[in-house]
Amino acid sequence: MPSIIIIGAGFGGLGMAIELQRNGFGEVTILERAADLGGVWRENTYPGAACDVPSPLYSFSYEPKPKWRQRYSEREDIWKYMRGVAERHGLFDRIVFGADVTEAEFDESSGRWTVLTADGVARTADVLISAVGQLSRPAMPAIPGVGTFAGEAFHSARWDHEVKLGGKRVACIGTGASAIQYVPEIQPEVEELTLFQRTAAWVLPKFDTDYKPVHQRVLIQVPGMPLAERLSWWAIAEFVALGLVEFPGIVRMVARIAEKHLEEQVTDPELRAKLTPDYPIGCKRGLFSNDYYPALAEPNVTVETTPISEIVPEGVKTADGVVHAADVIIYGTGFKGTEFLWPMKIRGRGGLILSDAWDGGAHAYLGITVPEFPNMFMVYGPNTNLGVGSIIYMIESQARYIRQAVQMLAERPGQYLEVKAEVEREYNSALQERLAKTPWNFCSSWYRTASGRITNNWPGTTRSYRRRTRKVRLNDYRLTRAQ
Repeated sequence: MPSIIIIGAGFGGLGMAIELQRNGFGEVTILERAADLGGVWRENTYPGAACDVPSPLYSFSYEPKPKWRQRYSEREDIWKYMRGVAERHGLFDRIVFGADVTEAEFDESSGRWTVLTADGVARTADVLISAVGQLSRPAMPAIPGVGTFAGEAFHSARWDHEVKLGGKRVACIGTGASAIQYVPEIQPEVEELTLFQRTAAWVLPKFDTDYKPVHQRVLIQVPGMPLAERLSWWAIAEFVALGLVEFPGIVRMVARIAEKHLEEQVTDPELRAKLTPDYPIGCKRGLFSNDYYPALAEPNVTVETTPISEIVPEGVKTADGVVHAADVIIYGTGFKGTEFLWPMKIRGRGGLILSDAWDGGAHAYLGITVPEFPNMFMVYGPNTNLGVGSIIYMIESQARYIRQAVQMLAERPGQYLEVKAEVEREYNSALQERLAKTPWNFCSSWYRTASGRITNNWPGTTRSYRRRTRKVRLNDYRLTRAQ
């Protein structure tokens, strides 16, 4: 049976390992750079960290949890769920913690991968699977003087809990999915909060609720209820996803909901004008919150829309020459989503380095595999992120597809598998044509590279992706016998 190395112990790595185990593949090793599993749900400990996908859908289909505390679970509950799943499937015995992968190289003579970690250990395997995700490396803004600030400063994904914010002047840079959660949490305790906003976000109401014991009992005692609840949320997400390409009217309806939400929660016309987006809904990630707008309307909060020119020792200087004094700066500036496997150096056939192959932007067949990198697969790879829906559903689709490919290798010992270049090229050409019809082209976001190529998102429903990945077609690949 093929030996397999998986990089990363987040949802992708865990789901991939479980899929392999359930189908008889026992030689599986997960390399995790941190001291615990969890990925983004381990790393993001900022106040208010939670998921914006309902928990019945943001979980493995084969591991339903009837006793979620609320519809949109907080970070701690999701992390505990992941640890519970790992324990039930015996994955802790397969994970090597503190194993930071720096390089991987394919050997054509043996048809195997050699994987190096920062501690100098080399491991070999027949199959290499990256499950490092798209949101694993925080992005700091390219603002002059970032290192000159005299006070405390940190990125939201590296929240410094030793820094006490009570009674302090806090500058928050960035208005994305993290900021929308931590700003309402810290606003009541700080003396002043200045939110530096480059572009306003589309914010939708969050239809959250605490799950009462009676709700949990129904899920446990009534056959089929967990699946029915999951299917209902999946269907809603699929309906909205249709609006991103096929039916723009759906998106206009969602935009009206967001506009009404802003009108109801922000009465001050000047503040409302600042918080009104000037780009089509869907172009950037849509956000969900019931307390973000009310927090910004509080007297100790200022929304500053003048561009930042530099960071100075006293605080943040804007283009109009004003220095906004601060004791603490929090960077809610997102992640390096378009870099994918960087800074790992991955060498394929002929020594080709993956970052060179991706010089014009990351690309892969089905977001899973790349020509000239045999027996290498990705979970949550290029163009598999979602504008609407649950990435866990996508991960399950990818895991099944990759498992089928590994089964093909098991049936053909001594051979390695590589997607044909023309197949991958034709697939991505059609994909980019479809992406050109989406709202993601009308503004800058982490979905796009500096050149404008959309490398992150899937332009369709999760069901359409599942259809494409339902079965590995051997004709798409080239089998080569190792020497």
